[in-house]
Amino acid sequence: MAYFDNMNKKHMSKQDHMRQDARKADEGTEYRGFKAKGGRDGQKMDMYRKDDRGGYHGGYSKQNRSGDSRDFGSRKPYGDRRENGNRGKDERRPYPQQRPEQRRDDRRPAPARPAPAPVARPAQPVEEELNENLLTGRNPIREALKSGRDIEKLMVAKGDLSGTAREIVAMAHEAHVPVQMVERVRLDELARNHQGMIAFASAYQYASVEDMLELAAGKQEDPFLIILDGVTDPHNLGAVIRTAAAVGAHGVIVPERRAVGLTPAAVKASAGGIEHIPVARVTNLTNEIKKLKARGIWLYGADAEGENYRRVNFSGPCALVIGSEGDGISRLVREQCDHIVSIPMRNPAMESLNASVAAGILMYAVAAAREE
Repeated sequence: MAYFDNMNKKHMSKQDHMRQDARKADEGTEYRGFKAKGGRDGQKMDMYRKDDRGGYHGGYSKQNRSGDSRDFGSRKPYGDRRENGNRGKDERRPYPQQRPEQRRDDRRPAPARPAPAPVARPAQPVEEELNENLLTGRNPIREALKSGRDIEKLMVAKGDLSGTAREIVAMAHEAHVPVQMVERVRLDELARNHQGMIAFASAYQYASVEDMLELAAGKQEDPFLIILDGVTDPHNLGAVIRTAAAVGAHGVIVPERRAVGLTPAAVKASAGGIEHIPVARVTNLTNEIKKLKARGIWLYGADAEGENYRRVNFSGPCALVIGSEGDGISRLVREQCDHIVSIPMRNPAMESLNASVAAGILMYAVAAAREE
């Protein structure tokens, strides 16, 4: 019987050995190198104990197939790939079947992204050229109030009543002009360089050439007029008006076409001079010059090829003709001039002067001749 028991043990599978060890553990016997009962608690005993076969549980006592008699303990020398987690080529788990690629047309459309919120941008100032009744700056507004020009409303920035601003507001109250205190950003939306106040005045009324001649006659003076031919810069126009008012001229004449009019920029550049001298706008400049000549007025055109202005006698009724910086006086207007005068350049590198500067020099030359 012992022989058959040993034979049975020899052919026992690993699972059978494990079940047998479990039964022995329940009975308090040693198994797998540990004491279930007896001995010191938790003390590890010999890892391997001899069994009836003269071998050791958990390891190989016989020589392995390669002839090596080493003891590998509880692990096998080469191990079973299935037990070690490494599968053979034939036992590999097939990859999950991949889903066929979806066509681009079958894809679910992406949710529409919300449109970005509009970025708040500061309001652009109103074009000054389109608002001829808009007065900006302290000097133009003060001079308009002094001259009695009709002003519909005065807007003043809050907290900006220092210096001349307080004086202008007091003048507006005396003239019964409504004064409105607003935020400065409101003024920025209407115009640039407003200096803290904007006035809405009645549209400027152009005068006539006849009004200028009557003004000279009322002062018992010879007519002194300024004619601008093709000046398109509003700052040049404003500067000429300012100087003309300062020297006592009787009026400034500008053409309707291809020339700047009384825009807010020109009015501001005049620094209030527009309130003290009439400005006429004519349809045909050449015809108007012919009418002036018929009334005994001498015309002096400014050109770089003319005679030195210091040698010219400007006494008597006269009109100065100033052309644009780029083109100068037009051919038709030049042909109607009685004299062509020039301002000498001391530095040969400089060819000409600004139109408003040249006009100022010649205007004071005329004023000096009229005083003699």
